[in-house]
Amino acid sequence: MNELLLIVIFFISIINVFFIIIMKKNSLFKNETDNKKLKFSLIIAAKNEEENIPALIESLKQLNYPPNDFEVVIIDDNSSDRTFETVLEETKDLQNFHIYKIQGKEIPAKKGVLQFGTFKAKNPFILITDADCTVSPDWINSYDKRFNSGYDFLFGIAPFYQEKSLINKISCFENLRTSILTFSSAFAGFPYSASARNFGFSKAAFDKLSGYKNTTETLSGDDDLLLREAVKKKMKIGVILDDDCFVPSKTKKSFSQYFKQKTRHTKTSLYYLLRHKLLLGFWHVLNLALLFSIFLTIFNFNFIFFFSTKIFLDLIVVLSLQRTFKYRFSAIEIIHLQILYEIFIIINFFNALTKKEEWK
Repeated sequence: MNELLLIVIFFISIINVFFIIIMKKNSLFKNETDNKKLKFSLIIAAKNEEENIPALIESLKQLNYPPNDFEVVIIDDNSSDRTFETVLEETKDLQNFHIYKIQGKEIPAKKGVLQFGTFKAKNPFILITDADCTVSPDWINSYDKRFNSGYDFLFGIAPFYQEKSLINKISCFENLRTSILTFSSAFAGFPYSASARNFGFSKAAFDKLSGYKNTTETLSGDDDLLLREAVKKKMKIGVILDDDCFVPSKTKKSFSQYFKQKTRHTKTSLYYLLRHKLLLGFWHVLNLALLFSIFLTIFNFNFIFFFSTKIFLDLIVVLSLQRTFKYRFSAIEIIHLQILYEIFIIINFFNALTKKEEWK
């Protein structure tokens, strides 16, 4: 028992120290270049976003990038509200903004909208964000620097605005833990996931992958499954940690909306490459086993060390890295949110297996 305890503690300690070291090391990297400005097409899929999209458009108007070097393509996906009319009103005097109302889609849900938008795009580099987000003035500049280094795909940090409600705290913490794992894996040369709220690729790479044609296993996955195809083709994939490249958005307001969203996201993970599923499965099963080891203390009190070590390491990792992702949690919040996060992994997994996914 003592030998097993030492082995497990050593193993999980090494993994968590790896997270801290690789994130701290790469967070210091700033890619500066004086290369020429690239031309970008910004693609936004919008469905019933009348209330949210004015804020996004206002942030796009403030972009610190030559207007002749980028266009904005907004596609209304048969909204039942005034999304289309709102976009027209907000962009009527902007020559580089284009709005379309999609009628038929080759591919279902959001992927079909983005496929349509990418085909409409005139420029060689594509950036994607969501209609309920806002971008910083130097968002395109951050991508310009990295794409000038020869990347095919890039993704940046997409945090949530932190508020006081329980569902917001759970969503923000889940986003933080997922981001730590996602970015650490990417830095280690093992990219498997990205956020479509802050995602970019060259149009040549997109065409080489036949767009979203090979990602139709689920309605979602316009980010992760497209990245999966890029990994299969051995394309050059990178990340951006620049503060100027953050794309924040709001969390869902209710638990029903949260679980609906997480059902879509978790279902996508069922179609990751086998090596990615094995890695993530092992990591989550290990963490769940350590978490629930607390119940085994009734048989052997030594199991308290498994549980305590896990909580302590989780605390150290989050406290060390949360500012990198623009979050701020207290130690007490981290402990109880970590426990909820692990429990919700189980709930979301079973929801993904049993419930039907929907695109709004």
